[in-house]
Amino acid sequence: MKLGLQLGYWGAGPIGGAPELIAAAEESGFDAVFTAESWGSDAYTPLAWWGAATERIRLGTAVAQLSARPPTSLAMHALTIDHLSGGRHIIGLGVSGPQVVEGWYGEPFAKPLARTREYVQIVREVLAREGKVVNAGPHYPLPYPADAPGSTGLGKSLKPITHPLRADIPIWLGAEGPKNVAQTAEIADGWLAIYYTPRLSKQYEGWLAEGLSRPGARQTRETFEVAATVQVVITDDIPAAIDAYRPATALYVGGMGAKEKNFHADLYRRMGYEREVDRIGELFLAGKKAEAIAAVPDEMVAETMIVGPKEKVRDEIVRWEEAGVSMLMVTARTPDLIRGLAELV
Repeated sequence: MKLGLQLGYWGAGPIGGAPELIAAAEESGFDAVFTAESWGSDAYTPLAWWGAATERIRLGTAVAQLSARPPTSLAMHALTIDHLSGGRHIIGLGVSGPQVVEGWYGEPFAKPLARTREYVQIVREVLAREGKVVNAGPHYPLPYPADAPGSTGLGKSLKPITHPLRADIPIWLGAEGPKNVAQTAEIADGWLAIYYTPRLSKQYEGWLAEGLSRPGARQTRETFEVAATVQVVITDDIPAAIDAYRPATALYVGGMGAKEKNFHADLYRRMGYEREVDRIGELFLAGKKAEAIAAVPDEMVAETMIVGPKEKVRDEIVRWEEAGVSMLMVTARTPDLIRGLAELV
């Protein structure tokens, strides 16, 4: 089992003490550190800024949003930071949701699986630098078609000026549903799993096996990474720890998506919490946030966490590894907790 430090995206301001957290993670043997983006801070600037003080730890995005950048732009970011870090970058990508894609980026959300496949293929072609990058589309045509609206017809196929340090920078994809996870196993090098539960490991492994068995799949199950974002809390007061994370569960299930399409809500429905999800969403969308939080049952929070005294946490880490997880991406916010988790692994 490897450990990753998930810094995530910023709230109203930068993450406090991030350089100290990253230093503690690198000193303690963490494998990677990750940054993210939503509709505030971006993923790459903090990663480069903080990563400049590191020497060994891998630097990843979890996730950079597809609609934030054309695939060639993402590849430029990736090859640049991979050079600057001496080959330590992990490209972590995700489609986000329709509210963000259409409301913030002003891009269409339709056909997320097809868009992801095309996006990843273009990024790989840029990094391979075997020729000029050309793509027929339909989502990211290169060059821009001469007969398309607003086109000058002067678009030219290019290949990157800078020679990428690595043609095979690992690409990990955020995915939640069965089709998306299967495609991730087929076209990517790792799966960024959110709200993972070992209870459904056989289901997840079935989805992964489907993708890994497809012609052209890049990895085997032995080499494919499963990185699960998880709250790990070392404490004797388990109820208090669950209470602390109950609001986040309510927010993601009830407020991080539209009523008609919320991928996080769908994920929890697949876990068997259909009635609870419907009730939380109803309360959250009615503006009754306190009631929505109270409607989240303990077990709904606890099964995607690792919480308890040291020995229990150690046993749980083993259980998650046996379920197929190769990296725990933890949101530790103190150097002491980072060092304590490293001792358990």
